[in-house]
Amino acid sequence: MALVTLSLGSNIERDRHIRACLDALSATFGEVAISRVFESEPVGFEDGRNFYNLVVAFASDWPVEELQAWCKRLEFANGRRKHSPKFSPRTLDVDILTVGAATGVHGGVALPRDEILHHAFVLWPLADILPDARHPVDGRRYTELWQAFDADAQALWPVDFDWHGLRLPHTAPCVHTTELARLNSRD
Repeated sequence: MALVTLSLGSNIERDRHIRACLDALSATFGEVAISRVFESEPVGFEDGRNFYNLVVAFASDWPVEELQAWCKRLEFANGRRKHSPKFSPRTLDVDILTVGAATGVHGGVALPRDEILHHAFVLWPLADILPDARHPVDGRRYTELWQAFDADAQALWPVDFDWHGLRLPHTAPCVHTTELARLNSRD
């Protein structure tokens, strides 16, 4: 089993598509660690609504190409267009960030994903969910990478998010699916 991390994003019906993605992840992989949900301005294009972004982590023994195919099927099931331009609004974007300590190209997927080191909307939630884990190539802890990141380069802020009537609070850096009910019962 390897620890898999995925980056999730949406700027079209954000709540609906992120919830659908979390439902599918939980149903397929069981226990899922979920970062805070962040709202961010679009990166790479001026015209577009703000995104919701987060990172999830779970254990899986699936090959990378099977994980990638599952992510693409989930995107298309949520209205993603197959040939949409790179910098355009998204119903759902699901990207594999890491699969264990794998590096290089596996099943057409470059690991670790380059965006980890270049985008706040990926690095901050990854540092939240796995602060002491190390980047497979760079070697630094994600929390160190985030502390060294130019946080002013992109507007990004944590937001509260409801899923199945349970609140993913903007103040908790990471929750597991089995902890959500307990966390929300304290509110």
